[in-house]
Amino acid sequence: MDPQEFMSSDNFSSLVERGIDAGTSLALAAAILIIGMMVAGGVRKTVRNAAIKSDRIDDTLGGFFASLAYYGIMAIVVIAVLNRFGVETTSLVAALGAATLAIGLALQGTLSNLAAGVMIILFRPYKLGDFVEVAGQAGSVKDITLFTTELATGDNKKVIVPNGAAWGDVITNYSANDTRRVDFTFSIDYSDDIDKAMKIIQDTLGADERVHKDPAVFTAVMAHGGSSVDIVTRVWCNSGDYWGVHFDAMKNVKEAFDKGGISIPYPHQVNVSREG
Repeated sequence: MDPQEFMSSDNFSSLVERGIDAGTSLALAAAILIIGMMVAGGVRKTVRNAAIKSDRIDDTLGGFFASLAYYGIMAIVVIAVLNRFGVETTSLVAALGAATLAIGLALQGTLSNLAAGVMIILFRPYKLGDFVEVAGQAGSVKDITLFTTELATGDNKKVIVPNGAAWGDVITNYSANDTRRVDFTFSIDYSDDIDKAMKIIQDTLGADERVHKDPAVFTAVMAHGGSSVDIVTRVWCNSGDYWGVHFDAMKNVKEAFDKGGISIPYPHQVNVSREG
């Protein structure tokens, strides 16, 4: 092409217009990217600070929501930037949607645990330090993540429970309430004085400072067993004192029965000899 023809007014004007359009698109794309990053960062910071100030939202969940908001906004920003350069974003969004669906189907178990973890952190059926029974496992809660709950059993074994299994099953939280009721059944011989035995039980358990005075110690005859009269006993104590009260009561009542002449029946074996 002749340089003079190339540098003609029409070609030069067209070249300048294209340059201006490209520069404008580049400037707008850069502005969209910068502003989008600022907005995404500001939203992430706002969500995280709101989670820290809220008593209802756990820090782990707050961080998750903050990251989710950030990357969601950045995805929109990237699509807008590509659109400024004439990239067909409709097909791109469709491809991303298909990829997301495929990944979701492949990781549906993991996503189920993630969703359950969000629900656990949000609604707090248990928290760190609680003694719970979840998915058939009992122990103290040591850690709660978006995917798993870590328990420490009574003999200090580490148990990892997937949050999907925990949230989808019955959750028993033994530490949720401040007080708990301790139930006992004490058996005495049919020849023993029932009223005397009940008074010994009431005095023995009432002497324990951990046992609450209100409600008072409750005793009643529950059943006439095959070889014993069974006395049901119920006391209330702080949740943290449950096992201490239980173990000490079993020992102290037995000793008090011995001093009071109350016998505890136990199986006897009689040998019968046959002659001839």
